[in-house]
Amino acid sequence: MLSKSQIGLLQSLQHKKFRREHGLFLVEGYKSVSEFINSAYQIEAVYYTPAIAPKLLKLSQKMNSLEISLTIMGKISSLKTAPDVIAVVKIPQWPGLNYNMLNKKFSIVLDSIQDPGNMGTIIRTADWFGIDHIICSEDCVEVYNPKVVQATMGSLSRINVHYVDLPAVLSQINLPVYGALLDGENIYNTNFGSEGLVVMGNEGNGLSEEVKQLVNKAITIPRAGNAESLNVAIATAIFCSEINRNKLK
Repeated sequence: MLSKSQIGLLQSLQHKKFRREHGLFLVEGYKSVSEFINSAYQIEAVYYTPAIAPKLLKLSQKMNSLEISLTIMGKISSLKTAPDVIAVVKIPQWPGLNYNMLNKKFSIVLDSIQDPGNMGTIIRTADWFGIDHIICSEDCVEVYNPKVVQATMGSLSRINVHYVDLPAVLSQINLPVYGALLDGENIYNTNFGSEGLVVMGNEGNGLSEEVKQLVNKAITIPRAGNAESLNVAIATAIFCSEINRNKLK
């Protein structure tokens, strides 16, 4: 049974301040938890309800796990409907960004993405298209935010996310930098080549002026209708799809 102090700790992990303080975050739901159990992430504890016990224990036999009631699960969950399982996962201390790891491939670069749902969807999209690295400006939403983790559906367990001084990094990497801008080349006519960085901007303001100056090639998804703008996660998926299509030619 969880003590009041343990429940308090788990509840606190819904806030960035305490995730940083304890070096922990929560993963909720069987699919996502199973993805993290089978990843390089370190699982500190797994809490599960009786309904899922037979299924879960096959995955977490050697882990610190505890059966709890659905009522307690509801207290520690960030979701409106409590999941059957929650894992407490250690925030990793990954090595710093090594520019060599970006050669001969495409990586996604995010400039001030604020919405957790967008961030989670972009991570999931990167996973689908086989993109290993996402480079974020320091003011992007934190990937261990519960809403981000939930939106990735487990894909966060396979994607390397780096928070950096974006203008400084872009100015040092010797790769093509493709920027999503309104006045660029038609994406459907673009030859992306075999490597590069795809830079996506803030939901409301697009790319910052400082980052825009470091874009080698402006790319536009042409508008056929009357919408004022395209959601950044959808735009990222279109870029990834076009890059993948170019590879398959």
